[in-house]
Formats: sequence, C-alpha cells, structure tokens
Amino acid sequence: MREGPSGSIVSVSIPPWRRAGLPRQTGLPARTIEAMSYVVLARKYRPRHFGEVVGQEHVVQALTHALEQQRLHHAYLFVGTRGIGKTTLSRILAKSLNCTGADGQGDITAEPCGQCPACLAIDAGRFVDYTELDAASNRGVDEVQGLLEQAVYKPVQGRFKVFMIDEVHMLSSHAFNAMLKTLEEPPEYLKFVLATTDPQKVPVTVLSRCLQFNLRQMAPEIIAEQLQHVLEQEQVAAEPAALQLLARAARGSMRDALSLTDQAIAYGSGQLQAEPVRQMLGSADRDLVFEFIAALAASDGAAVMRGVDALRRSGQSAAATLEDMAGILQRMAVLQLASDYPDQSSDPDAVRMAELARRLPADETQLLYSLCLHGRNELGLAPDEYVGLSMALLRLLPFRATAAGDAQAGTAQKKTLKTPVRQPDAAASAAAAQRDDDVAEPAAAGQGGQGEPAAAAGDAGPEHVAEPARAADPGSATADAAESDAAAGLALEPPEPAVASSAPAAAENEAAPASSAASGDFWAQLVQQLVRSAAVKALPRQLALQSQLLARSGSCWTLRVENQSLASAAVRERLEAALADQGHPVRLELEFGSVSDSPAKRRAAARARRLADAEALLMADPFVQKMMRDFDARVVPGSIQPL
Repeated sequence: MREGPSGSIVSVSIPPWRRAGLPRQTGLPARTIEAMSYVVLARKYRPRHFGEVVGQEHVVQALTHALEQQRLHHAYLFVGTRGIGKTTLSRILAKSLNCTGADGQGDITAEPCGQCPACLAIDAGRFVDYTELDAASNRGVDEVQGLLEQAVYKPVQGRFKVFMIDEVHMLSSHAFNAMLKTLEEPPEYLKFVLATTDPQKVPVTVLSRCLQFNLRQMAPEIIAEQLQHVLEQEQVAAEPAALQLLARAARGSMRDALSLTDQAIAYGSGQLQAEPVRQMLGSADRDLVFEFIAALAASDGAAVMRGVDALRRSGQSAAATLEDMAGILQRMAVLQLASDYPDQSSDPDAVRMAELARRLPADETQLLYSLCLHGRNELGLAPDEYVGLSMALLRLLPFRATAAGDAQAGTAQKKTLKTPVRQPDAAASAAAAQRDDDVAEPAAAGQGGQGEPAAAAGDAGPEHVAEPARAADPGSATADAAESDAAAGLALEPPEPAVASSAPAAAENEAAPASSAASGDFWAQLVQQLVRSAAVKALPRQLALQSQLLARSGSCWTLRVENQSLASAAVRERLEAALADQGHPVRLELEFGSVSDSPAKRRAAARARRLADAEALLMADPFVQKMMRDFDARVVPGSIQPL
C-alpha cells in the first residue's frame, strides 16, 4: 500500500519473483509450454500429400492423373461421411495447384514438395489465396457474396485462388443461387472445392457444375493398420485386439479412430490394452458374445441369463453386445452358405466362428441375426436395456422348441416341415403316362373338346410314330428349338415322337384324303420333327405351327391359316423347301379361315392339362392342406408351373 498523487491510497501487487529477489521471468515453465504445444493425433497425422492418404485410392488416382495431365476442372465436390478426408484432399489439391517446388521453379504437380512458401502456408492455415468457409455457421447469402467479392481479384501469392466450402449442403437456397453464375464460369485462376456429408440436399444445379467424388468409409482392417503405423511413430505399445476394437468403434472414420486412440492412450496411461479399451468404449466382452451364441446353439436358456447378469454387473452395453453378435453371425452365415468365399480378414476368432457355424443350423443363424437386429431397435422400448437383451436372445429358443416338436410329430405322422409327403407312385406314374400321351392326343384336344375320335394306330399308316418319345438333351438342337419357341410365346412340351423319315413319299402322295384327326396327328408330328431339327425358323415355323392340314392330294397339300401375314409366297416357299429336305417334296396351297386343330393349339391344350395335373397334385399334398387349414394359407394364383 502506498499514497497516490492526490492523497488517495493505491494498492500495489508485487510479483513473487521480485519479492524473492529473482530475475524477471519472461515466459511460462517448460513443462507448461510442452503441454500447451501438444497436437492431437488427428491433426498431427493429417496427410500432407496424396501418398499418405489411405482408403481413398480411387479419388487419389483421379486427382493425380488430372494434375499430371493438367486437365483441371474449375469445381470439385467431395462427398462422404465425417472424418474420411474431404478437407484433407482439398488442402492437398490446393498445395498441388500452388506448389513452386523447393527451388521456386516448380509448376502444377501431383506431388507437392511441402517445403515451398505456398505448401508451408497452406499447412499452417495462413495462405492468403486459400479460403475455407464453414457453411454450417456461414450459410446466408451475405457470407457467400462476401466470399465471391474476392473472386474478382487475382491471387496474391499463389498460382490459383482456391475457395473451399465445407458442409455446402447447409447453405440457404438464396446463397446457392448467389454462387451459381460464378460457380459455372469462374475466372481461370479460381477453383472451387465443395465438401458435403449429405449430397441429397445440394441442388442439382450445383451438382451439374462440379466433378463429384464419392469418398468411401474405411474398412476396419485399413483403420487398424493405420493406427498401428501412427502408434509406432508415437512409440506407444498397443495390443492388436485393442486396435481392432478402436477400428470397429470408428465406423469407417479415420478421424474418429485417431480421436478414440488419443482417449485410449490417456485412459490406459500411455498403453493400449484390450480390456481397458473395451471398458472405455463400453464394448461387450467378445468371449461373452461367443458364449451367448454357444448357449443358444445348445438351447441353454440358463446360460444366456447368466451372461446377461454378467453384462449387467460389468456395465457393458447391451446394444454393443447385439451389434457384435450380428457381426459374428454374419461371418458364420458366410462360412455356412459360401464356404468357398475367401476370408479377407485376420480375425483371431476365426476358428471359434467356424466351430459355431458347424453347431448352429444355417436357418437358425439367419433367424438369430434378424432377432439381433430387431432386438437392438427394441432396447429403447424395454424396461431397461438388459431386459430387452435377454428377451431378444431368448426369443430364439421357442422357435427351436417348436421346430423340434414339429419334427417329432412329423416322424410319427409322415408330415414334416422340411420333407413334405409326395403323391403315391401310382398317381405319379399315371400323371407321367398322361404327359407322355400329350403328343398323340386326338384332334379333339385342339378342337376345344369336341369329342371327335382319333384314328386307330393300325390305320395310321407309315406316317405314325416309328420310335418312342425321348427326353430332350439340353445341348441338342431339340432344346434349342424349344427355347426359341418359348421366346416366341409358344408353349412347347417335351420332345414328341418323330415322324419316320424312312416312309416312302409315294405312299403319302397316293394316299386318299385322311380323316381330320389322322391329318392332325400326322401334321403335328411332322411339324415337331421340323422344329426339333431346326429346319424351319421365324415366319415359316410360325406358319407350320399355326396352320391346319386339311388334305393331302398327290403332291399337293392344303393348309388353312388364320393369320394372313403368314401366307406370303416367300414364307410358303421356305416351308415347302424345308418339307422337301425332310422327304416330302410337295406343293402347299393356303386358304384362310378358322383353325380348329393346329400344332400350336395341341401344345396349348397339353400344357393346360399338365398345369391342371400339377395343381391337383399340389392341392392334394398333406403339407399344403395342413398349411391351408392351420394358417389360413392360400396358393398364389399363377404361381404353379408344371415341371
């Protein structure tokens, strides 16, 4: 205390170093300065050039080639979730455009030197010609207009001005409209770099003016490998299991992974061990997750509840437990249903997953995966998350008990869910015999059931079947003809008996006009032989299939056809040539009228009968009857197809 100039009392504070007689201190203690200068891992290990960027090779390759060839666009749009390198790529691109090299003589390059004034200033965030605008907090038209007012001035230090607008989807509609003209036709020295996590909110007028690059979320393996590299540089010991936990918790974001690593280093007092990291993240114990799946595979509900109680006591997250279970079940499903698919991961628990995949049936694996996903969404509705977890896991056991009960009942009653009872052999044989007789049906099949009897086999003459029907070879011309007919909208049945090609043509030519049924049988078999041998195609084939043979008088055959477009002279001559190649040198006469019996109509009628047989066979199945009786099920119309 001392007296002031006007007699007032003034309080004076004397620094401790003066009271102690020490020299004047001009700064803070060294330990304090070191603590204040610590840079977090996410900033310290931000990539400085394209070679350090991981997980975005497709974007790096495109930008590198564009810079090497100097095919530079005026606007770039980087799209992706948080922490995967949008701002980093923008800064590297700005350095590539403005780098002058260590000697000051450099040009545009895909490998910025990192030593020239432009590179150093951009890394330090003080380059005059590189401007970053956060659209989340500067989303109005005034802020955008203030930025665009700088566009009229040429660069002060660099080769290009670069405007980087982060979270561009947050801009207002007026702000977008204000930048459209400049974004479309900027000065040659101006480049725009836009970044967004939600491209759906960016107007298409902006998207159409930019080159869009979609950045990917990083795989946990890539993140774990990068974390290992960072921790080696930091000389921090880390267990591989701890790195895997951090990589999965980052959910594809490298920045999140590095931030979590900073937190884990502090939590573990300079070391990264699996158990402390799991406690920090609130992740479930992986051993306990495997115990849950093993207990469910053994239908041991008590073991499941003991595991839930252990989770409750340790305070581990129920949601994280279901999430880890879903991931393991997905790997198990791949092992069960795609065992030849190569496993790209280096999970140390792969052996345990393979063992559980052998113990749990594939259908129950799929069901449990679905229950885990739905149970995670229901945790917020449960009295507490552990009750929701226990119910989500126990929900599988009644399904297994029901399936086991149905299997036992099916053993006694010949009715099971997995092996429905088939029709007796006699019925199947009758159905097969009826299908084999489809080709040799009387003409009444093509006449809508008019009841006209067919000629007897002994009266058919040499025109009738010379060999029994055979199954079509998938690689033969028969299969090809069937496929081509199916593409034309015609229902072809299994291969029919062929016409005996050795029958003398003179006998046919001398034959008197046969009955309608006999002519229909002969024409249907002959057309089938033409189709099977691919002797007729396109319009001649359609003429043969859709025509009716009325008479055979000498070397002149009379056909009736409904579609006049098929009766052209060229089509008729091509069909005559095909018949001559098959041993029938005849002349065709065509007339127009209603067709009652044609090969196409016979096939349609035979297919209808086969479909009716298939429907009757299915409706008589005991399993189908049980489903219709117990669950009020119904057969979807049109879903039954004969084999």
